[in-house]
Amino acid sequence: MYCIGKGKDHKQYEYGSKASIASTAKGNLIVGVVSHEQNLHDSHTLPEILHHVETSRGKAAKQAVCDRGYRGKREVNGTQIVLPGRALKRDTRYQRDKKRKQCRRRAAIEPIISHLKSDYRMARNYLKGAIGDHINLLMAATA
Repeated sequence: MYCIGKGKDHKQYEYGSKASIASTAKGNLIVGVVSHEQNLHDSHTLPEILHHVETSRGKAAKQAVCDRGYRGKREVNGTQIVLPGRALKRDTRYQRDKKRKQCRRRAAIEPIISHLKSDYRMARNYLKGAIGDHINLLMAATA
């Protein structure tokens, strides 16, 4: 267990372990979960979750739409990383709308995380150690 600085006014810190969750591009189906033993930067957790998605699906993801916390790398193990950003002046209206729609899809993971925490006992873990954290995450994701 460690302290995670959230940087929000109403809840600045959270205690527990860090978890990465990946969902499909069109639906809200969870395809990969990884529990991290240390408080790593988000860009360092990406290769591990993409590897888990590849082993669970049988093929690698072509694109990963992430938030700005994953800045630093444009490609990880053959998967293109898409980050939100300003539209370029040379982009057509179609290209701008396509980029905006992709990054709006990223916000769909927040309700999934919220449901895992409230409905599937991810807010409080009663299992011991790092293995218990991982088991709790897997059980919540499969439910």
